[in-house]
Amino acid sequence: MADLNFKSIEKKWQKIWDEQGLYKTNLTNAEKKLYCLVMFLYPSGDRLHIGHWWNYGPTDTWARFKRMQGFNVFEPMGYDAFGLPAENYAIKVGVHPAISTAQNISNIREQLKALGAMYDWDNEINTSSPEYYKWTQWFFLLLYKNKLAYRKKAPVNWCPSCATVLANEQVVDGSCERCDSEVSQKDLEQWFFKITDYADKLLEGLDRIDWPEKTKSMQRNWIGRSEGALVKFQIDGGDDVIEVFTTRPDTLWGVTYMVLAPEHPLVSELTQPEHKVAVETYIKQTRKLTEIDRTSTEKEKTGVFIGSYCVNPVNGEKVPVWIADYVLGSYGTGAVMAVPGHDTRDFAFATQYQLPIREVISLDGQSRIPLKEAYTEPGTMINSGPFTGEPSKPGISKVIAFLEEKGWGGSKVTYKLRDWLISRQRYWGAPIPMIYCDKCGAVPVPEDQLPVKLPEEVEFSGSGESPLKTNSDWVNTPCPECGGAGRREVDTMDTFVCSSWYYLRFPNPNLDDAPFNKDLIDQWLPVDQYVGGAEHAVMHLLYARFFTKVLNDLGYIKFDEPFSRLMHQGVITNSGVKMSKSKGNVINPDTYIRDYGSDIFRMYLMFMGAYTEGGDWSDDGIHGMNRFVNRFWRLFEMMEENQPIGNETKAIQDVERVRHNSVKMLTHDLDRFQFNTSISRIMELVNAMYLYIQNVPADQQNREILNEIRDTLIQLISPFTPHLGEELWERTGHSGSVFNASWPEWDEDKLKTDTITLAVQVNGKLRSNIEVDLDSEQSIVEAAALADHKIKKYVEGKQILRVIVVKNKLVNLVVQ
Repeated sequence: MADLNFKSIEKKWQKIWDEQGLYKTNLTNAEKKLYCLVMFLYPSGDRLHIGHWWNYGPTDTWARFKRMQGFNVFEPMGYDAFGLPAENYAIKVGVHPAISTAQNISNIREQLKALGAMYDWDNEINTSSPEYYKWTQWFFLLLYKNKLAYRKKAPVNWCPSCATVLANEQVVDGSCERCDSEVSQKDLEQWFFKITDYADKLLEGLDRIDWPEKTKSMQRNWIGRSEGALVKFQIDGGDDVIEVFTTRPDTLWGVTYMVLAPEHPLVSELTQPEHKVAVETYIKQTRKLTEIDRTSTEKEKTGVFIGSYCVNPVNGEKVPVWIADYVLGSYGTGAVMAVPGHDTRDFAFATQYQLPIREVISLDGQSRIPLKEAYTEPGTMINSGPFTGEPSKPGISKVIAFLEEKGWGGSKVTYKLRDWLISRQRYWGAPIPMIYCDKCGAVPVPEDQLPVKLPEEVEFSGSGESPLKTNSDWVNTPCPECGGAGRREVDTMDTFVCSSWYYLRFPNPNLDDAPFNKDLIDQWLPVDQYVGGAEHAVMHLLYARFFTKVLNDLGYIKFDEPFSRLMHQGVITNSGVKMSKSKGNVINPDTYIRDYGSDIFRMYLMFMGAYTEGGDWSDDGIHGMNRFVNRFWRLFEMMEENQPIGNETKAIQDVERVRHNSVKMLTHDLDRFQFNTSISRIMELVNAMYLYIQNVPADQQNREILNEIRDTLIQLISPFTPHLGEELWERTGHSGSVFNASWPEWDEDKLKTDTITLAVQVNGKLRSNIEVDLDSEQSIVEAAALADHKIKKYVEGKQILRVIVVKNKLVNLVVQ
């Protein structure tokens, strides 16, 4: 065999794969189907970085393994091409986003092909193509027709640097997740999707999918289902009522003040003249804060008394009404009944403003006023009228029944989940297909007029208004209903709308009369294995589930969960530090691929550490993997040169045992994405092969079994190094692709051994190991232990008091 030349080998096989259409999936055959999908990438930069390789290479290895197990694997690739990153990149380099995005995609496609992945390029998608976003707009209209899309004026998170609205999920510690600019509040007319209608279904479905428990927990917490009571507090001397949701109606007798959100609709009406200036000043200050800032547990609690009182229905007491920024108008009813004796936040607020603190729940029924801190645990109700002495937990339901009987309230379920704000004041996104007419109001664009295409001529001013607004020819259009003057919606959709349905498009990317083929989708969906970052837990992964459930309810698909099994990849660091351009420690894959080839590069990535945890990059590490792959290649050279002609059966049994153990353990580990331990199994088998070939004369080596083990080795390494695997498969006389060969099986009988290694201890300390026949008699084990040269120096000249033999495990010699 010639020396390993990875460059020529990789080019050779990529050309063959392309010419033969090896990875084109037969979607008409859904028997034993396996839809494997990695979250598609953002082509905002012109090259793949190491994180992409970490995501795509190992998943492709898993998909190849599954193909060899007989699954009809569908592994497509596409581009999440809309959004701020792509628009900002285009502005930075001075070209139109469509041009820069197309060029980036072309570059990235070539890199992906160099990766050696078995993507079906006939099924590639690009969310910024009109053929795709036509159907993104169709989904908008579908939700609108079913009253799941609506427009309202609302305070939103505004990033002044990006000049756009951010969803709550895109604000991190009060800053924009993309540019770290401070985020403020701004009132805008915005479009929302009514994801809150699906809160219970989104919760229920989590119990039926194979996802990381942490991710499911994050979604449960984000949806935030709470059971409790809705209580009505009458305004003292007025007709207005403040409705409050509470999970602790058992503490109603402890209410000493009421807190409204500064944006609550009753604030202006209830504010007394002498408090008006202070209240308006406070409201202006609050508008500078994001919701994240306002609800931070570390932020000092502030508020203002508005001069009005409400009446606690259970005891008739008047309690003062305040406003405070920690209460949000968009959550619950926008009002909180404050029970400082039994809520930590209320306690801090009451202490700061010298408001009364009353104890109504006690650990043992005994009062401890004055309280040093809020008591928040269950206990016994005290100072609670007819419920005094009642255990607080059952007291909750009894108080709710009491409220219902008196007409003061009743049971209620609320959620933290908010409706999904999809409006973005940017250009590079799918236009929202709505037209505004002074006569007809908001009118949806007729489906036969989709797609509403993005105009090419716009101005990027960064003023905060949508660039689409600068093209009057595009904005001004006839009303679809009356034919009069109309104006297009100038906001575009959140890019998460595009990615909320893309998995449905992959099996039929060129369909022009529907977003997907129902019969085909019902056969191939849900996605069997989904892979991507955990950072999408409460954004993309939640939104995709919402879309799927809506489509299921409307009869478009038969399934209601998009991704049956989910895996998150870990993070790769460089010398223990997270990679970033600002730190100058980003690994450029191209450099290493040029020096080592993509097979070695991707195999080293998988060997660095556990896939779900990530690993630390090391140049020494990739050098080591290069040595191993070349050693692997030389093993085949040795076998070719040796030309074994024997049929010995003893020494080869040890190699056979390693072979079958490697196949068994690697099969188990690969299925669970444990790539690093899988590679270790291959290394063990390679070592066993070297020992055999080097220690057994060629004229005695068992040619038949060696060739079987040789083929097994090729099959085992091929998912990791697909080009190398194909080359060796061909050079060892096989026809067709190695990926059309069946995955090797193991024989449990071949794993059994006739001998066993026992630990030998002297006075409880490990001193040596001996090899004896399995199930040997105690006398034989004792003799073997005493004959061991390492043990002799510990027992010579000493009296052996006792010999303890634990069968097939260890020997312990007790000596004086």
